[in-house]
Amino acid sequence: MTTMGKVGSLSKLGDLRRLLRYVAPYRWSLIAASLLFLLSSGLFLAFPAISGQLVNSVSGMALPFSPGEIMLALVIVFVLRALVDIVSQYLLNRTAESVTLDLRSDVYRHLQKLGLSFYTARRTGELVSRLSSDVTVVRNALVNNVATLLSNILSVVGAAALILMVNWRLTLVVLIVLPAATLIAVGYGRAIRPLSRQVQDKLAESSSVAEEAISGVRVVKSFGREEYETARFETAARATFRAALRLATIRSTFGPLIGLMFFFALLAILWFGSQEVSAGRLSAGDLVAFLLYGSIIAGSVGVLAQIFSQLQEAVGATQRLFEILDTPCDVCDSPHARPIGVAQGRITFERVSFAYESGIEVVRDVDLDIAPGEIVALVGPSGAGKSTLFNLIPRFYDPTGGAVKLDGVDLREITLASLRANIGIVPQETVLFSGTVRENILYGRLDATESEMIAAAQAANAHDFIVDLPQGYDTPVGERGVKLSGGQRQRIAIARAVLKDPRILLLDEATSSLDSESEGLVQEALGRLMQGRTTIIIAHRLSTVQIAHRIAVLDKGRLVELGTHNELIARDGLYRRLYSLQFALPDEDIGALPADQTDSVLFGSPASPLQYRA
Repeated sequence: MTTMGKVGSLSKLGDLRRLLRYVAPYRWSLIAASLLFLLSSGLFLAFPAISGQLVNSVSGMALPFSPGEIMLALVIVFVLRALVDIVSQYLLNRTAESVTLDLRSDVYRHLQKLGLSFYTARRTGELVSRLSSDVTVVRNALVNNVATLLSNILSVVGAAALILMVNWRLTLVVLIVLPAATLIAVGYGRAIRPLSRQVQDKLAESSSVAEEAISGVRVVKSFGREEYETARFETAARATFRAALRLATIRSTFGPLIGLMFFFALLAILWFGSQEVSAGRLSAGDLVAFLLYGSIIAGSVGVLAQIFSQLQEAVGATQRLFEILDTPCDVCDSPHARPIGVAQGRITFERVSFAYESGIEVVRDVDLDIAPGEIVALVGPSGAGKSTLFNLIPRFYDPTGGAVKLDGVDLREITLASLRANIGIVPQETVLFSGTVRENILYGRLDATESEMIAAAQAANAHDFIVDLPQGYDTPVGERGVKLSGGQRQRIAIARAVLKDPRILLLDEATSSLDSESEGLVQEALGRLMQGRTTIIIAHRLSTVQIAHRIAVLDKGRLVELGTHNELIARDGLYRRLYSLQFALPDEDIGALPADQTDSVLFGSPASPLQYRA
């Protein structure tokens, strides 16, 4: 075996041991089910022997039992076996579902711990596929097959021992087939494993395509791309089909080939056994018993071959699951992290730099001190680093250089739970969950009272429209809040933040895509929310810029200017040049145009500067 092969084998053994740890808490149920399966197999092994005695009895041999008594014994054996199988199947399925729950919960729990960098590199459909289909594959292969494996091994060993007692010459015919069947099983296993992994990967890819198209159905329909998305999904589905067909081709030939080998072995037994009966060395009943035992061996080996095939498929699914579980948490609590209470709200960036996986720094040596209760607007052209700086505050990412501090303490020395308990975020694109209005607002603080929830909704200018909904606060909002307007979604998001009562507020300006009426209500609600809180705003509109105490101007990842609107206009810097360029004004007229009636592409909004030149 090559070094690579040894490493692969060790890896598979390690994965198997990890899987068995999920079974360990339910080992007594599994042991009981296995023992019952063994009892069932033993009862089944009695069938050929009793049947042989029935044939001998009918053929006139002197036996201590009558044919009727032997038939009664067969009935008792099969009824007892059925009862044993009922209990064992229940125990086995209960164990299987418990292991599935634990494995799926562990994977999902770990997914919740992973940072945003993990999700930016993966698609939602792929992760959902791993949680669903991969766990199911592992469940079926690991738990369902454990007792079946033991049962069929006992059947093969027990039947082999019994046929050896009946006639050792005929036993040699069966034993010749077993090594050949084993070699075939090993060969098929090596072919099945990579194909199974490929099928799971293709299935995850097609799930991702479907998830993207369904979640973005409005965009699909607005561009009339239904046929395009259908073709895209069919392409992914056909790739899954081709991979599954290759796997099915191998799987479909595996069992029948093993069965064919044993069929020829049974023919040889039948021919050679007939010779033994003619020579008087074997009774007709013993030949029947031998043939039945041979059938049991053939059937059990066929089942073992299928189990072996399924275990190979589970190896691929297991590796995909453990890839998630083994993904290190890039943003997590350090061993010496400590919780904090209610923060004062001072945020300090000390020579902060950040680079994504590409290694290209998108933030470079930023120094910025934000006082408690201060409102700071982050402005700059697209790609300036505003969102990156924004995301460093709740530790969605950690800086690759320098430090971000809260009240003088490095964020990496504060527990994530206590840090984020002090932070409220109102994003530009509001995300609501597919529950009720009540559930979405209470997401801000799960233990809030009814009166606190209503007060938060009133502060967010949301209460009036909520009570007019068909079921009031218990009205379902639909997936991602599709049953509500953009302004209504934003006000629910603000109510959620009000209920949380954070010391620090992060706003990715929430009004840039709203109509005038909704914008006014949201701005009023945001004004209440910002009172007394340290607030950092990614600004898209000059009206928002001018309510800030200070404006931080970013360009190519660097903080190039800092000051109030009037101070920055008074300078001959980037802010003044962008302001001038936006409105196509000469220097002497800069500042004459009211800021609250304009949008700025220079601050990231979709409006064109040309529309203001008229």
